[in-house]
Amino acid sequence: MGVVPSTLAARSVDHDSGDRYATATSDPLETEKLLRDTADTLVKYLTSSNDVSAPVVKLSSPDSMASEFAAVGVPLELRDGEGPASGPELLTALETTLDLCVRTSHPFFLNQLYAGADRAGVAADWAVVAANTNVHTYEVAPVFTMVEQKVLQKLARVIGGRFQAASDGLFVPGGSIANTYAMHLARHRADSKANTRGMMGGPQLVAFTSEHAHYSYKKAAMLMGLGSDNLVAVACDAAGAMKPDALRSAMQKARVSGKIPFFVGATAGTTVTGAFDPFEALANEAEAEHAWLHVDGAWGGAALLSPTARIELMGGSARADSVAWNAHKLMGMPLQCSAFITAHLGALKECNATRAACLFQPDKLYGEYDMGDKTIQCGRRADAFKLWLAWKAVGDAGWAKRVDHAIKLAAHFESRIAGSEGAFRLAMPRNYANVCFWYVPPALHGSGDPAAYSAEDWEVLHAAAPALKAVMQKEGLAMIGFQPLMGLPNFFRIVFPSCFGTSIADIDLLLERIQVIGDAHYAN
Repeated sequence: MGVVPSTLAARSVDHDSGDRYATATSDPLETEKLLRDTADTLVKYLTSSNDVSAPVVKLSSPDSMASEFAAVGVPLELRDGEGPASGPELLTALETTLDLCVRTSHPFFLNQLYAGADRAGVAADWAVVAANTNVHTYEVAPVFTMVEQKVLQKLARVIGGRFQAASDGLFVPGGSIANTYAMHLARHRADSKANTRGMMGGPQLVAFTSEHAHYSYKKAAMLMGLGSDNLVAVACDAAGAMKPDALRSAMQKARVSGKIPFFVGATAGTTVTGAFDPFEALANEAEAEHAWLHVDGAWGGAALLSPTARIELMGGSARADSVAWNAHKLMGMPLQCSAFITAHLGALKECNATRAACLFQPDKLYGEYDMGDKTIQCGRRADAFKLWLAWKAVGDAGWAKRVDHAIKLAAHFESRIAGSEGAFRLAMPRNYANVCFWYVPPALHGSGDPAAYSAEDWEVLHAAAPALKAVMQKEGLAMIGFQPLMGLPNFFRIVFPSCFGTSIADIDLLLERIQVIGDAHYAN
């Protein structure tokens, strides 16, 4: 070892002096300039995107969008026989794209369970893209492999309980896939032969989630061959949390019919109402049936970072068999950054490993650190690096402050809604960082509780949220989601994810804007 054969050295020299396709088709100086100009453009975009005076979006129809790209010389269409664009043209394409994108860092982008990206996370993501490697083996991703292990260990310690003693996990492409991993591992524990035999001829398994659980559970049941008929929706209370007695009855009913309850999917922060299931009570019910308990903390897992929210919302969650946690939601990591953590060390490899000889050779250097055989993927991004670098920048106390700030914004917004004089009403009490409310058209002021409205009044209230959202979206003033739920007419659901730069004053201004828009709309 240590001496390069002369023929190989000579070949390297010849290669370096020969043609390279990458430089033959583009000017290296122009490419370098594009990268530098792009970096400057992105920095300016990020540092200005939380400007409350700027529009959240310059809403453009597909046709007008195509016209704008064509006008700057970079049409959206990839034409047949198209030649390479110049560096300035490519930069123009990037600038036009950013100009027409929704500014998710804007204080009034409160439409989804994610928002603006943490700056350290963005820097880490740029490094991941530049490194352009695959976190399936240690040999091609040594740093990213070790970083992922350390981040997963940290998350396990944050969850606490038995996760501190033993844990396993992966960074996966979103909370839906994390929930799928949980159901897959639960099925393997209940029926380990299903991986080879298939679902035919095995026990009839049945899973349970709340009626407000994420739709990904249904997709997981379909994908696994469990079948959506074997996914039981359990009744919830008025806040949207699963009822333990309803779960017990549902599992007992399944047993009587000859089925085996194998999985309970609990939720930490439902999509619409932000409800947290009673994990302690659900753990008791799951253990009584020897069922796997999974906590979908894609949205609410960050509550574990706040000492106050942890006690109020996440009690009993450490008794789960697995947890899903999306750091790209309230924690503000660049999309995507999702973790699946299980308290069962070795369960992922036992369930998923195929020992592909092309990658996972047992006699290579550091092969014991390879993570790829634990996954249902082959290609996998180094998403953990974003959270690792951001954690170094923010620290434990910083995360707690950010979570508490998001909840404080939601609590303030709730109090403003509750204290308004007729223009707004809460659809239900606030949960976590979710507030569900109605804008009440002027004609309905003084009509009392919406529950007592006439059918005609309900129709007026039902139409209000879509009408106001359309105005806000077209004018770029704000983005807030709406939907009907539990038999209620359309209501706004505002959430406060990664609102690090959003202030109480911003929230007050937003509420004033909504009222002005609504009053103007109904005055016409």
